[in-house]
Amino acid sequence: MGRFTYVAISETGRRVEGEVLAATRPEALQQLFRRKLQPVSVTEIRGKATGQTSPRNERTKTPSAHMQPTNMAQQRLSQPQVILFAEEVADLLEAGLPLESALKVIESRKEVSSLKMVASIIRQRLRDGEPLSKAMRAASASFGDLFCNLVAAGETSGALTQILKRQARYLTTMLDLRNQVLSTLIYPAFLAASGIGLMALFVTVLLPQLVVLFEKTDRALPFATRMLIGISDFTGTWWWALLLGLLLCGAGIAAGLRTPIGKSWWDRVQLRIPLIGAVFEARFLAQFAQTLSNLTANGLTLLDSLRLMEKATGNEFIRRSISEIASLVAEGISFAGAMRRTGGFPDLFIDLVSVGEQTGDLPGSLDRAARRYEKEMNGRIKTVTALVQPVIIIIISGVILVLVWAIVTSIFQVTSSLRMRGGV
Repeated sequence: MGRFTYVAISETGRRVEGEVLAATRPEALQQLFRRKLQPVSVTEIRGKATGQTSPRNERTKTPSAHMQPTNMAQQRLSQPQVILFAEEVADLLEAGLPLESALKVIESRKEVSSLKMVASIIRQRLRDGEPLSKAMRAASASFGDLFCNLVAAGETSGALTQILKRQARYLTTMLDLRNQVLSTLIYPAFLAASGIGLMALFVTVLLPQLVVLFEKTDRALPFATRMLIGISDFTGTWWWALLLGLLLCGAGIAAGLRTPIGKSWWDRVQLRIPLIGAVFEARFLAQFAQTLSNLTANGLTLLDSLRLMEKATGNEFIRRSISEIASLVAEGISFAGAMRRTGGFPDLFIDLVSVGEQTGDLPGSLDRAARRYEKEMNGRIKTVTALVQPVIIIIISGVILVLVWAIVTSIFQVTSSLRMRGGV
């Protein structure tokens, strides 16, 4: 039997500290759950085990007026800073430091940064009895709802360290993807800018001068040239209306996507975009499997884990699927059967879950599924980034080719007509 010290939050919001006797950490967490306490940190004490502590030995702290968090403005963190925060807190917790001490280490850095201020705000709120997820949400909006909900799940299950590591790895993957896409798009963006500049030069400078020359011949101009002249005239007259229309259209789309119906539609559509949708799907499956593996391996029931995942999922379409699965599991249907009935999950993923349920090692099967789909996500990302550059180059080259062909053929036609007149 081991002795564990814990810091938890009671149902009334009070901070509770004490010790508990248990064989393993998950067993200690289960004892806290039975007392209706929400764990903040549970640390094993190395040394002699003592008897089971009773509620009389628990030290409760009720935040006093002078201990309330100061009304500090939320700090803005960059994506690398969010990753650094998750990695450092996870490493310090794994090394055996309590959560508050880990935050104090970050706060004690010499360099001046917003990360130090965030750590200070979070630590102060923890001392006043708030859970980490709520303190993070109050300290900086840069953490995001998904991150904070996953942290709340980690606090409840005792898997905070694993979830922080997982989230840091996930955010690092997304940051690398963004940087890779940006680096891949530098050359196509240069070509696109050059092409747009060349088209603008043709339409605004060269084409108006050629129109005078075109009018000297009575021969009909090619359709592409006439269309180009019409676009030039229309753009020169109504450029302000086009600009206003683009701004209004962009604002309308943004407002529509913020509505519940619009957000639900976009959450569903983005999973069906060619190539990109496959990346989103693999990312969700990897994160879904890994988080469920962490939660179930640390003492939470499958149903409780699904409910927490439902809150932690930002995609409304996927959230409804998880809610339906949780309802079916609550009715006694197996996890694999619930996913098969709900639909939207690959057969391979369902088969891995089914094997885990049959062998009694669901966390292990979910972990293997997470590694498989994370590898698949990385492969799909490489495919997408490899295709972006040639596709953009082909599109820009095609537009410039059509533009040049329309101008050059018209010039040859006018020149030929003038020569024929001169010959006559």
